[in-house]
Amino acid sequence: MIPREYLKKIRQIEVRTNRLAQELLAGAYHSVFKGRGMDFEEVREYQIGDDVRTIDWNVSARTGITHIKKYREERELTMVVMVDVSASGIIGTGQQSKRDLAAEIASVLAFSATRNSDRVGLILFSDEVELYVPARKGRAHVFRLIREILFYEPRNRGTNCQKALHFLNVVFPRRAIVFLVSDFIDKGFEKALRVSNQKHDVIAVHISDPSETKLPSVGWVTMEDAETGDLIEVNTSNPKVRAEYEEAARALNDSRRRMLRRAGLDLIEAETDRPYQTDLKKFFERRIAKRAMG
Repeated sequence: MIPREYLKKIRQIEVRTNRLAQELLAGAYHSVFKGRGMDFEEVREYQIGDDVRTIDWNVSARTGITHIKKYREERELTMVVMVDVSASGIIGTGQQSKRDLAAEIASVLAFSATRNSDRVGLILFSDEVELYVPARKGRAHVFRLIREILFYEPRNRGTNCQKALHFLNVVFPRRAIVFLVSDFIDKGFEKALRVSNQKHDVIAVHISDPSETKLPSVGWVTMEDAETGDLIEVNTSNPKVRAEYEEAARALNDSRRRMLRRAGLDLIEAETDRPYQTDLKKFFERRIAKRAMG
């Protein structure tokens, strides 16, 4: 039996994100992803107006007549939402935690897929794969995914993206659209990202909170690493301490962006203190522009 307060929170997210999926992302989702899943159907002679990028040069050279490859759009795609549920997800200095934000973004994406008759699967991970929900269709299925992301209680505290990506490649042998939602407090998983992105279309969604990049001036505080439990005393009134903290955070973010670019991933950056809708919209606009350029 799901507690009433849980149901209320799930319902609130469902209403907000379903509307966003319908009004903002439905057309963009179809434009970006439906055209990516193409099955080869046949080769036929070139006709005026055909896209020259589809010319089959081998067949054209062999026959002496220009031919193009004809494709048909895949009727059904699979989206996989991978959500980091490690202990650092509880961080949130505003009205929502990083995990709450992850649930909202995952919900919008899942509803967008559902509206386009695609299947959605879920992988929750910490330093182990915590939960796997096979890809299915339908509103009730998305409702379950939201519930799991919000309220699943992980067994472990750490983060291991490499293990999660390996599991993804095993349970999804065919190409899928993969949204990897995490704060990426982890190391040594760049190779795993490259391998997964060659097999799937992997998009990184970096979730962060302002407290991770800027310290308030409130005197001495005890800070705890949510994933390791390590404690450290910090004098936040010291301008030098705050400046060093902010510089270290900038360097870490820059390093993360470079790593994701090297792995060939698109990146969506979302923070708990600002509307995530703008970040999602910008991602789809970039993808549409990239496709238009060929």
